[in-house]
Amino acid sequence: MSTERLYFDDPFLHRFTARVVAHGTWNGAASVVLDRTAFYPEAGGQMADHGVLGGLPVRDVQVDDAGTVHHLLDVGEHVTLPAPGLTLDGVVEAERRRVHMSLHTGQHMLSRALLDLAGAATVSSRLGAVCTIDTDQDTLDEQRVAEAEAHVNATIDADLPIRAFFPTPEELAALPLRRAPKVTDHIRVIQVGDFDVSPCGGTHCTRTGQVGLVRVLGVERYKGKGRVLFSAGPRARKELWEEAGTLRALGRGFTCGPLEVPTVVDKLRRELAEAREALGAARAKLAEHTASELAAALDASPDKHVVAVLDGAGPEELRAVAARLTSRPDAVVFLAGRTPEGLAVLIARGASSPFGCGAFLKRAAAASGGRGGGRPEHAEGRLPTSTDWPALVASLRT
Repeated sequence: MSTERLYFDDPFLHRFTARVVAHGTWNGAASVVLDRTAFYPEAGGQMADHGVLGGLPVRDVQVDDAGTVHHLLDVGEHVTLPAPGLTLDGVVEAERRRVHMSLHTGQHMLSRALLDLAGAATVSSRLGAVCTIDTDQDTLDEQRVAEAEAHVNATIDADLPIRAFFPTPEELAALPLRRAPKVTDHIRVIQVGDFDVSPCGGTHCTRTGQVGLVRVLGVERYKGKGRVLFSAGPRARKELWEEAGTLRALGRGFTCGPLEVPTVVDKLRRELAEAREALGAARAKLAEHTASELAAALDASPDKHVVAVLDGAGPEELRAVAARLTSRPDAVVFLAGRTPEGLAVLIARGASSPFGCGAFLKRAAAASGGRGGGRPEHAEGRLPTSTDWPALVASLRT
């Protein structure tokens, strides 16, 4: 049975009454079927309306191939669905509807502009938490997309009328449709001034000015096609306010104006790069000094093994020291660095040593409750901070 769609005539209709004509099912869930409804069912890339029906929350709305609209209600274990024959009050969540109207109308307008200015025809669109338009182009020129965005917003500023209607077959044949209809009868058309004409069953604004703005968020390649990510209307305005708030907060933190934040960030990046370069040079110098001290102990060792704990040294510093010591072909080094995160450990050998570093570290990790492993020539891990590294190495070597 087909359900009369009240939103076809008035997308701003949020309150209505309707009669329950049946109970149905949608994907195994019980549903309420009305003789008429203002709730938009999910279709055409647009999400379903939410709201209240007969005092019960409407969590989803879907439509089947016969045109029956299924209202899925949130009911508890001891609450039954409204019985057939009852007349119910319905209330559509106005804010959600308004967001979807702007997004859907904005999508039509942006699809038109992308076709006209970038030669990119829309093959599909999605109006969910992230709104996307997928085109028939392999890649999209970002400058052309920016021009399309500007053209759409100029059309919004022009506040053109938007007409939703069901043309006769003769009228339909004369319309310059942007794309072919997906159905063969009872075709609904959305006409945005003289800018765009498209078949669509969704909810739309009645003037372009109601869209507010359309904002392109990015361009990417998805499954071999050019994709545009966008936002519009109340959602786009909310996003802009949030981003502006973040920018103002950064400005306060940097003691500068919001528009000066990029300059300050660039300066900080340069200073950070210089500091990292200086730190790298200091670490290299420290590693060289530490390696020189340990080299003497290594030369004095009869088995060419050396064990050391370097306070504050992380994995990077340990690698730098080990690289200098293992230039000796027969050397084996057992290094550890005590850090707040634990004891970073490294075992490495020279080119001619047969010592198994990875196997040794696995035994050390198992004995101390840490973790680690590696190859025969090099192994790294992390042990508990309280580990006595020299004692542990000595116990496992005996």
